Amino acid sequence: MAAAAARVVLSSAARRRLWGFSESLLIRGAAGRSLYFGENRLRSTQAATQVVLNVPETRVTCLESGLRVASEDSGLSTCTVGLWIDAGSRYENEKNNGTAHFLEHMAFKGTKKRSQLDLELEIENMGAHLNAYTSREQTVYYAKAFSKDLPREILADIIQNSTLGEAEIERERGVILREMQEVETNLQEVVFDYLHATAYQNTALGRTILGPTENIKSISRKDLVDYITTHYKGPRIVLAAAGGVSHDELLDLAKFHFGDSLCTHKGEIPALPPCKFTGSEIRVRDDKMPLAHLAIAVEAVGWAHPDTICLMVANTLIGNWDRSFGGGMNLSSKLAQLTCHGNLCHSFQSFNTSYTDTGLWGLYMVCESSTVADMLHVVQKEWMRLCTSVTESEVARARNLLKTNMLLQLDGSTPICEDIGRQMLCYNRRIPIPELEARIDAVNAETIREVCTKYIYNRSPAIAAVGPIKQLPDFKQIRSNMCWLRD
Repeated sequence: MAAAAARVVLSSAARRRLWGFSESLLIRGAAGRSLYFGENRLRSTQAATQVVLNVPETRVTCLESGLRVASEDSGLSTCTVGLWIDAGSRYENEKNNGTAHFLEHMAFKGTKKRSQLDLELEIENMGAHLNAYTSREQTVYYAKAFSKDLPREILADIIQNSTLGEAEIERERGVILREMQEVETNLQEVVFDYLHATAYQNTALGRTILGPTENIKSISRKDLVDYITTHYKGPRIVLAAAGGVSHDELLDLAKFHFGDSLCTHKGEIPALPPCKFTGSEIRVRDDKMPLAHLAIAVEAVGWAHPDTICLMVANTLIGNWDRSFGGGMNLSSKLAQLTCHGNLCHSFQSFNTSYTDTGLWGLYMVCESSTVADMLHVVQKEWMRLCTSVTESEVARARNLLKTNMLLQLDGSTPICEDIGRQMLCYNRRIPIPELEARIDAVNAETIREVCTKYIYNRSPAIAAVGPIKQLPDFKQIRSNMCWLRD
């Protein structure tokens, strides 16, 4: 959707993951252990490294304004260029919650140089695509076009020169309110908003990205301008590009079109608002609904934490399943086998949502009202098994699947550009693929048991449930099952 946000929670576009981690991860996985590779393993590792070394280099340059320019030139005839801004709904307060998302909508409504019609015609005539989305910690504007059209300064124009006209603001209120109604029909989105609301209650991460209805109706042009001047500063912005892009040309364009303009927004860069996890629950019982939708999660860690990779492997171990899958009892995921055999749910999917300094690790499920308790029991039992008796063969499968998914996601200039932008915001560099694979390979069954015990065992979970949930056990029972389970 050209001007609407693809909300980063768990749905398709929102499932985009950043595969990069801090320097200490490799030490964490292999500390105190000597790694032995057999002759065949060594040969295959060398071959894989040679293939990976053919991947184009990611070049990074920092301008005087603090703006970072990062690109990967693969010599294609098309390219993706975008601005990744370290500002999202987490940096809002109760009064202006929804401003970041509102501002994203306004970016396409005309600038001092281009009217909305001129902007749309220019994009259409190039055969390009212009898009944007807002998450809890980031705002992104990006364009896909032919490489020869890279010199167009459209992104710089909409970021720096949006008119933010009063008539357009009033029109967008209605658009965003309709978008909110659409989101409310997506029960997965609803459940995850509830999950954040209870897990991070009374903090910035607990608020929604769109904001409450009263805020959408009251946000003014001053609120939008204040948000831009406060958060759109050079050190918080990354200009990322992938495809047929010359880094030197991109750098010259960045200096010309941005120059010192990002330095005009004076003042200190706002600190990251602290967020505290609280084990708690939100239940919205509606017995008229056909299915129960439930998410349960424990507090995980931020992107740069040493335990992140291990939790990602554990997340892959749990996996996902729905009734359209074949395989039955031959599925690799133990939870999928139990679910299929007992006909316990319609679908489930594990998730590992990371933020700067915290995260949510858990599972979302859709069940019949009569199987909610049994499904939750099986899930918690499987979590306890990760803490106590997961096997090396299971971990090896999860490692391979994680690496496969990681590489398959980097298919095309747009996902590569997104990968570059997010990694630069989080780590100020793009982690090389061989380094990521080495860190994943350093995870074994002992590491999984140790880390899962640290974050799952005897930890108070956050729960959000909607629908016919009469059979859902009370919170005390669910909390007690985070220690041990009886068959």
